[in-house]
Amino acid sequence: MRNVPILGLVAVGFLSGLADAGDARRPKKLIETGWDQPDTEWLMRNLAQMEKRPFDGVVVGAIGQIDEKRRCHLRAAFVNDRWQREWFRPCVEHLRACRFTRLTDNFLALGANPGNVDWFDDAGWANVVDHWRIAAWVAKQGGLKGLLFDPEPYTPPHNQFGFAAQPGRDRHSFDEYAAKARERGRQVMAAVAGEFPDCVLFCYFMNVVAAGATGHASPNRVLASQGYGLLPAFIDGWLDVVPASVTLVDGCEMAYLYNSVGQYLEAAVLIKGACQELVSPENRAKYRAQVQVSFGIYLDAYWNPKEPKWMPWYIDGGGGSRVDRLRANVRTALRVADEYVWVYGEKFRWWPSPNRRVGEESWPEALPGCEKALRFARDPLDYARTQMAEQRAAGKLVNLARNGDFASDKALGYQGEAVEWKEGRPPAGWSIWQADKSAGAFTWDRNAGVPGLPASAGDSGVDQLRNDHRRVELGGKGAARAAGVANGCFLQACAVKPGERYAVGAARRVQGKGDAWLRVRWQTAEGKWTAEALDVLIYCDEPPAAPALSLAKGTHALPGAREGWGEMLGVVEVPEGAGRLLVLLCVAGQRTPDDVAWFDDVRVHKLD
Repeated sequence: MRNVPILGLVAVGFLSGLADAGDARRPKKLIETGWDQPDTEWLMRNLAQMEKRPFDGVVVGAIGQIDEKRRCHLRAAFVNDRWQREWFRPCVEHLRACRFTRLTDNFLALGANPGNVDWFDDAGWANVVDHWRIAAWVAKQGGLKGLLFDPEPYTPPHNQFGFAAQPGRDRHSFDEYAAKARERGRQVMAAVAGEFPDCVLFCYFMNVVAAGATGHASPNRVLASQGYGLLPAFIDGWLDVVPASVTLVDGCEMAYLYNSVGQYLEAAVLIKGACQELVSPENRAKYRAQVQVSFGIYLDAYWNPKEPKWMPWYIDGGGGSRVDRLRANVRTALRVADEYVWVYGEKFRWWPSPNRRVGEESWPEALPGCEKALRFARDPLDYARTQMAEQRAAGKLVNLARNGDFASDKALGYQGEAVEWKEGRPPAGWSIWQADKSAGAFTWDRNAGVPGLPASAGDSGVDQLRNDHRRVELGGKGAARAAGVANGCFLQACAVKPGERYAVGAARRVQGKGDAWLRVRWQTAEGKWTAEALDVLIYCDEPPAAPALSLAKGTHALPGAREGWGEMLGVVEVPEGAGRLLVLLCVAGQRTPDDVAWFDDVRVHKLD
């Protein structure tokens, strides 16, 4: 799967409105595919090892057993042969034997090869349609999420979607072929939906591959000479009959070489916007409602040396690590995609593979740091919790927040100067801001604090003064207190560098009216505000009487949650031009002195 990128520059806008508001918090998922693709039996035998990798699903092949010697592959579905379901029943049994825990979104591979069935061959297409029907049956009965369709031709001179490769091109015009391809698309979708009404039909690419035909008065004139010119008509046929329960995914394989946020945004706008021109007007509402944007990540491009034989399949580190670019690009792809991003590799493997073309080394061995990069991109918060737990266990967890446990009347200021607490003032090491019309009180409450948290490695202000890197014992030893505050915050600055990543967290408890949250802002090294559009707001997602507080895996739960403390934890990346990370413990909406918010256990941990 390596098509040459075709996208040019298009107008870029915000992606608001590209996804339904109800799906705004849809989990984003990483799907693994490539030369180490397992078949159903291989998946069954190696599932435990495969689920240790940072993926939410895999693409799996199905091999039918015709007799003792002959087999057939679903990836070769575009062939004029009559198949029987019974050949694939063992595949269903393999899948039913799997007990998936992490790999929840798995797809059955289906390819457009050999692609030698003419679109006007009714008997041949009856078989092709039945192959799709069998594939949908295997996927549904095997508990998979859907099908993964690869339209790329691998058996030249055949090309199912290229007009020039059609046997009857001298007897039928391109428009006639397009009409017939649309008819076949209707037949295929009816067969798939009949077996799998809620199927996710994931394609390595859909209309984005033919985007060059958009913007023309007659797209067919352009499509007639393109290698995938008949694919839009085939997809149009899908849309003619697709039920609302089916999801279509344009995988945008052209993203293999993307290396900037703008490229992903442009592609998403293109797929959601101009690519509708390749769909019949009556199907465009369905297209907008049911076609998702996805992106392909080509791992080999982050490993290939910068040598002529590997060009153009090379992604530059941009002055930094190429693995860092992998992390950034996957993170961007997940942010922009509707739901899925797929990771494709050829040279190496993520798990044992029977494919002899795949190297013996695993991807983490061949490209050190790539697994961490994917784990962070997929779920930064889970990555942070895991790393914090590992650092804590090793006694290496360092907290950059000064007097973040509010346990001392002494701390260090930003410049390293000693700071002592004064009666009626905020806790040592912390300053405050309050809106003009707000007249609340910001103080240190010696008797409050999160109860029952264990000692942990870190640097609080008092620890630094004593040159002692052991965190003092927590548990009711102090908290920052804000009462009667209409709008204000405690704040503290930490020195940072662009590109660094941090886990920032705190505990908070609220009494009466108002709310409390954590905000991360940025300043230059000289103390001027910068990158204000990149402020990060971190709220407590737990109820006021939270059952537990766990700023990192391995910490103790709050005993009975008697105090109603809740967790706030987020992950931030330092933007260009920033030299200071500002932690703001924010309060708003309090009306009387009896409305109180407490903060405790503020943490700023640098992540690898």
